[in-house]
Amino acid sequence: MKKSSLSPDEMTFDPSIEDAKISKNMINPKKNEILKRKGLHKDLRFSDLKIFGEEYFFNYELSWLKFNERVLAEAQSESNKLLERIKFLAIVCSNLDEFFQKRVGGLKRQALSGVKELSVDGMTPSDQLSAVRKEVQQMIESYRSCFFDDLLPKLAKKGIHIKSYKDLDEYQQGVCDRYFQKQVYPIITPLAVDESHPFPFISNKSLSFAIELQNPRTREKLFARLKIPANRDRFVQVHRKGNQVTLVPIEDIIREKMSVFFPGMKVLSAHMFRVTRNASVDRHEEEAEDLLETIEDELRERKFAEIVRLEIDAKMPRHLKKYIISHLNIDWHDVYEMQGTIGLVDVMEIARLAGFNRLKERPWNPVLHPALRHNPEDEIPSFFEVIRRGDFMVHHPYHSFELSTQRFVEEAAQDPKVLAIKQTLYRTSKDSPLMHSLMQAAEEGKQVAVLVEIKARFDEERNINWAQKLENYGVHVAYGIPGLKIHTKMTMVVREEEDGLRTYCHIGTGNYHPDTAQLYEDLALFTCDEGITSDVTDIFNLLTGYAPDQTFEKLLVAPKHLRRQMNELIEFEINEAKNDRPARIIAKMNSLEDPLTIQKLYEASKVGVKIDLIVRGVCRLIPGVEGMSENIRVHSIIGRYLEHSRVYYFNHKGEHKYFIGSADWMHRNLDARVEAITPIENEKLKKYLQFVLNIYFNDNKQRWLLQPDGTYERAQKEKGSSKLSAHDYLMQHMSEGKEPVPQAE
Repeated sequence: MKKSSLSPDEMTFDPSIEDAKISKNMINPKKNEILKRKGLHKDLRFSDLKIFGEEYFFNYELSWLKFNERVLAEAQSESNKLLERIKFLAIVCSNLDEFFQKRVGGLKRQALSGVKELSVDGMTPSDQLSAVRKEVQQMIESYRSCFFDDLLPKLAKKGIHIKSYKDLDEYQQGVCDRYFQKQVYPIITPLAVDESHPFPFISNKSLSFAIELQNPRTREKLFARLKIPANRDRFVQVHRKGNQVTLVPIEDIIREKMSVFFPGMKVLSAHMFRVTRNASVDRHEEEAEDLLETIEDELRERKFAEIVRLEIDAKMPRHLKKYIISHLNIDWHDVYEMQGTIGLVDVMEIARLAGFNRLKERPWNPVLHPALRHNPEDEIPSFFEVIRRGDFMVHHPYHSFELSTQRFVEEAAQDPKVLAIKQTLYRTSKDSPLMHSLMQAAEEGKQVAVLVEIKARFDEERNINWAQKLENYGVHVAYGIPGLKIHTKMTMVVREEEDGLRTYCHIGTGNYHPDTAQLYEDLALFTCDEGITSDVTDIFNLLTGYAPDQTFEKLLVAPKHLRRQMNELIEFEINEAKNDRPARIIAKMNSLEDPLTIQKLYEASKVGVKIDLIVRGVCRLIPGVEGMSENIRVHSIIGRYLEHSRVYYFNHKGEHKYFIGSADWMHRNLDARVEAITPIENEKLKKYLQFVLNIYFNDNKQRWLLQPDGTYERAQKEKGSSKLSAHDYLMQHMSEGKEPVPQAE
């Protein structure tokens, strides 16, 4: 691995980090001026970074691939139900799609632009692309072997048969024939390529056949492309009886009927291929007069972005491969050849098959939070009355999103005493009930403001549509801030009560998305604490107006304050350890990437601060290195639910400070996004967080431990202990009606 010859003052940050083409002059003058007016400008002093190279940081891209390996391990694990294993395999493929679109796409743009700067781990963009290809090749072999050699035979034994057309009996072939004639043939458009027909545009993640034809009369060979329709099931059910079902891949049916599309021609070969396009599109939003128009232009550009990966049937004749590669204008290094079916992301259809519950995890129905429970004979209490009794914290998906967060917004929309509702929107569902409630509130004359983040990757189009719908109903919509993403998850409700106006808030770690709330683990605080609600009010005013001198009483807010405040909390523990007093840090997050924070954690470890990090995905910190990080352990929980909450704990001289919020310890969260972290001040709610963290640390089924060499090892069950899965334990705990601590008083 190359070592840096740059001094700390000369170095630039890793240009591969999303949203973070960082150098000492990261913010251009025009963007600088906008952020100063908003009160969100922050002077970045990266010369504070004193460590550099592979001995201090894992590479971001390779760490991400290690995360996907842990997901793949769930597909490979015999301890999981069969269709759950299929689900995890589909997630592995979906993750790889996104990885190529975002991460590889960004690296390729840098390499093509001649970027030579080293990332903090000492690798150039070209170095990283080479390392990524090697790792991805191994991952492809692993997940395809898992599917074809392990899972397919097991599916057949359990009654789920995936067959080719030729292996069907006469009746089943007849079903295929009728399905093809009525449901497939009418919507397919074969595209010839010749002097008058240029090579067609290949859309992102589409499955296609590359077809070589021959005219029997002239012996001339021709090429055609046929796109497999994405609006039809990938696996067609041709027979079902009892607990037996037969599925046929749609491409196999089309291949069998290929000659129908080319009467009078001879089909010499038909092989599949699939492209992935770059989603890392350059954006100059700070120079745009209309941010909405800029994002719409980016979406159009993304559809025609350069190809970053070609998946292709290994059996395709080499001259056809060369023909396609030439016309797609890509390099052989971007080609991944595969034996058999391409695009295994679609096996999610198999995982969702109805009638096979015995092959799936038992369903989980989220429970009502104890604070919201009431006697059946009593009237349902007002949500606002419940919050006034004391702060309470919901934990999704164990607690119902519909009966907590969604109900909070719905009740606010209907309550005549509510005067105003404000919310940040980063991601939500296609037909979100929360958005309908906000529109209803605006129609009824309430002041409703929504900060819509139209730069949320892959959700831009949906968010633009919601923004336009909200505006049509009279909602005040703001579209974010040039140069920053609004990532914080907050809702505030202003209500007129007997003693005056009172503000109620929801501050969470997850999106206002009813669907992902069933799959993502998240925390959220409901409060009417005046210090917190005043800060939330100020954040909304900051986002919609100008407040260059805005300060906050309780919330930790990025990008202006959060980095400094987190550093101060870590520094406090460092000073405690230096004085031989107890010092402890626990942090749970999605990813840990920020080099300055990692450096600070190394500093804390050196003086004896005990640090445990629960990092689901990317972790660039190297734990367990003597003299640097021997007091740091890194855990990762991979299982039924996607661990999404962010929790921070500092011993702080026995004060036991806890925080939850939307920010990871990543550059983009600390410096390039609007984030809010709220303290959890009530002792009973602190005990709940302690309870949950202890469950994670005792998990010996879903927990992994990061090793100094970058590998992950499963946490081992101690002799005499029982198997414990954090997700299973919490579901069981909640289903029994237990709550480790009551609602705060």
